Amino acid sequence: MSKSRKSSGKRRAKTRRAKPGARGRGGFFHIQVRPKSDFDFFRNQDVGTRGGLERVAGRRANGTWDTQKWLIGKSEAHRAGKRLEPDTAAARKVLKQLGSVPRHLGGDRFIAKPHRNIPEGAKPTPAMRRAQLTNIKKAQAAVRKRRRKRA
Repeated sequence: MSKSRKSSGKRRAKTRRAKPGARGRGGFFHIQVRPKSDFDFFRNQDVGTRGGLERVAGRRANGTWDTQKWLIGKSEAHRAGKRLEPDTAAARKVLKQLGSVPRHLGGDRFIAKPHRNIPEGAKPTPAMRRAQLTNIKKAQAAVRKRRRKRA
């Protein structure tokens, strides 16, 4: 037989779950780069040593992946007023590649623009040139492989 429970008359107030980093008690600072609503699926990627820097990558409906936010460990950076100050070279590099200075939202949460705007006069950048050369080498290797199969 099941026992019936008596209610005490007091009802629990429904509280919403706090967003990650909203209360400021976690181990990471959250720097949102793109809105969460742009993505369907998320994956964390450790950058460098474990627990220091993490990239939260999101997959869009069309299948492309992009950075949704950065997680910077509290051992890698600290808050100075409303600013986030890096303590290590890795954190400095992540903050430098953002498109704007991270703006404090509350708790451990910050928001920034995705990446800095590169003027057309500075293109192709050295990274773009390296990527072009590797792609050309891959294409040449594929052509050589096809020609060897025919012969």
